[in-house]
Amino acid sequence: MSRPFCVVLCVFLSGCWSASGPEVIVYTALDSEFSEPILEDFTAATGIAVRAKFDVESTKTVGLTNAIFAESGRPRCDVFWNNEILQTLRLEREGLLEVYRPPIAEEYPESARSPDGTWHGFAARARVLIVHEQIPEAKEEWPTSIHDLTDSRWKGRACIAKPLFGSTATHAACLFAYWGDEKAKDFFRRLKANDVAILSGNKHVAVSVAAGEYAFGLTDTDDAMIEIRRARPATAAIVYPDQGEDGMGTLFFPNTLAIIKGGPNVEHARRLVDYLLSRQVEARLAAGPSVQIPLNPNVEVETRVETPRTIKAMRVDFPAAAGKWDTAREFLRDEFAGG
Repeated sequence: MSRPFCVVLCVFLSGCWSASGPEVIVYTALDSEFSEPILEDFTAATGIAVRAKFDVESTKTVGLTNAIFAESGRPRCDVFWNNEILQTLRLEREGLLEVYRPPIAEEYPESARSPDGTWHGFAARARVLIVHEQIPEAKEEWPTSIHDLTDSRWKGRACIAKPLFGSTATHAACLFAYWGDEKAKDFFRRLKANDVAILSGNKHVAVSVAAGEYAFGLTDTDDAMIEIRRARPATAAIVYPDQGEDGMGTLFFPNTLAIIKGGPNVEHARRLVDYLLSRQVEARLAAGPSVQIPLNPNVEVETRVETPRTIKAMRVDFPAAAGKWDTAREFLRDEFAGG
């Protein structure tokens, strides 16, 4: 890399590093192409080397969370930069997060931070439908709800990411909390019966729909926007689901930052959290290709996607959804493990 400092992607095969200077160890679920340049700039500004472990598309945040659980007796991670929230709340429930209250946290709404100071939300995304624009249906007949995944009109023509990992698993747990267990189970059974394709990840959903392999799919705004911008002219469009009068609204969820209790570099971890919560970083994530949604009301940047201020957002009790994680995962594992 051109900078004198660099982010090291460590595969943790040796179980340890030999540090020659100040460092902070980060497990990050935000794709490396978006998070790595920001971490590099932190190093350049502070002289603190960032050693990062990224997720993989197949297991996403679940794999990183399981690593933190497994290492709880001797933590290796200092900061968990999660690109969703439920896995962070699971760690909080087990007492694995350090209390830290950055001064800038007061600028964020209370809903975007832990009342106990154990995690901080920023840079949100939305769960959306990506629709291939050349489908035979007229635009007014396009899918408008996640319920269209179960509609026989779209049998065999829609796709989702495997609902055991990443934001799709988070979405599923939110539905279990919002609807209750039986209605949520019925939804996923009907989705499966409608021959909805189960793909490896949200990126694969966006790529496949943009390529015309499926009429529509359920994915995240960042993956959808990247594919829409990549194709010129664009071959796909975003639909924000469930916006009708009786609709439950579109699910928005934040990135989260948390310091792991007992991590090896707590002071450097606090400096990194301060940096990542800054207005400049939220503005940068919003302006970048992943088009994250700023949660700090003092960040002034043109957003290229809808936000909870501009459309109807799903009202979610995230702690309750975290409490449904095991129930949802057990059911979905039995239904979709072979998908």
